[in-house]
Amino acid sequence: SVRPSEPFLTRYLLGPHKNLSKTQVFNEIYPVWTYSYLALLFPVFLATDYLRYKPVVLLQGLSLIVTWFMLLYAQGLRAVQFLEFFYGIGTATDVAYYSYIYSVVDVNLYQKVTSYCRSATLVGYTVGSVSGQVLVSVAGWSLFSLNVISLTSVSIAFGTAWFLPMPQKSLFFHHVSSQQLSWEMKVMDCKNGSAVQDHPNVQRAPGWEDETKVPLNGEGHSAEKQSVRERKVDIVKVLKDLWRDFLQCYSSQTMLCWSVWWALSTCGYFQVINYAQGLWEMVLPSHSTEIYNGAVEAASTLLGAVAVFVVGHIKTSWAMWGEVALALFSFLIAAAVYIMDTVCNIWVCYASYVVFRIIYMLLITIATFHIATNLSVERYALVFGVNTFIALALQTLLTLIVVDARGLGLDIFTQFMIYASYFAAISLVFLGSGIYSIMRAYRRQEQMQSRS
Repeated sequence: SVRPSEPFLTRYLLGPHKNLSKTQVFNEIYPVWTYSYLALLFPVFLATDYLRYKPVVLLQGLSLIVTWFMLLYAQGLRAVQFLEFFYGIGTATDVAYYSYIYSVVDVNLYQKVTSYCRSATLVGYTVGSVSGQVLVSVAGWSLFSLNVISLTSVSIAFGTAWFLPMPQKSLFFHHVSSQQLSWEMKVMDCKNGSAVQDHPNVQRAPGWEDETKVPLNGEGHSAEKQSVRERKVDIVKVLKDLWRDFLQCYSSQTMLCWSVWWALSTCGYFQVINYAQGLWEMVLPSHSTEIYNGAVEAASTLLGAVAVFVVGHIKTSWAMWGEVALALFSFLIAAAVYIMDTVCNIWVCYASYVVFRIIYMLLITIATFHIATNLSVERYALVFGVNTFIALALQTLLTLIVVDARGLGLDIFTQFMIYASYFAAISLVFLGSGIYSIMRAYRRQEQMQSRS
């Protein structure tokens, strides 16, 4: 995550190193990331579990190396579009990083290691943004040099990933032993969250830990064929289990409400952060003055982290007032995006962007907490994956209509006006739903009191 060149990506693409036009960057290049991310998310989600995480972590590192190598040396529209595809691989495989740790630690450590992983990402991103800003503003380094640092950083990460131990289990495909015995090894008990230990009589199949142990005789081939048949059955069974869990999870009205907000808001959030640099470039062209994109990204990340920490100590009845809170905060997000779009002052744009990110990170933390409550780790991963997939599907549709040159291909200011209207519509929907829920709760309470 220490990639100091990221806050200056738009400036780099528009500058002399790539010499691309604003229309090419905003309407033809950036949409490729959205399309590739959506197309790869579900296959990567299944492949991550099937391959037991580490190979996909390595794929992520390799795709990021290719991305930054092409940023340094690739030229032309098609080459940069291909670069965006590799970056889509890198972001889609991010799920492997956050999932890996759960397969190698005990259940009672999940909360702690989640905090460690999130903190590591936060610190890396902040260090990258601050160092990029300092190197550009104080040391006068070129953006090409920042990309060299980013390439070095992701290369070191790729090398480090080779030393990770290979997990012996995963959430879905490798949930039981490879001999398909009758013992079912649960990762988490849904009721009390306690780990259920593997039965001592369950033995791993030969070659589970070391491929060189698999015999190369006919018996080994027959065992391999049997293993292939079992894997095919496993895939069908896993997909059926996922579908059943999907229906059960989203049958809850509370789960559905928070998930809908998650998907809708994440769609808008992705669009704003993807094209914020483009808006800043239009408000104040970077070639004519000093810009502070890195400092703004670092400030918004740190303040967002503080807001996330504070919300963990807020005591309120989210079950009753959650929808109204979502509506009010969504309206504030809409206002921040609207101000970014209409007030042509770079400092106002920066401040509005910081407010936007703080509010989103605050709300997404609350939504995460409510969705994760009373879910087993399998359903936790499933619901978050589905919500992200829906968000990307909506973002793809929005990008295709509003941004893509093959669609309307609107200018950046019109795009942000649409994004502000989008969040305002979300606010109105949840305000109406929240008021209805509160009235229904009070009516139910009055009926209970009258009966008593």
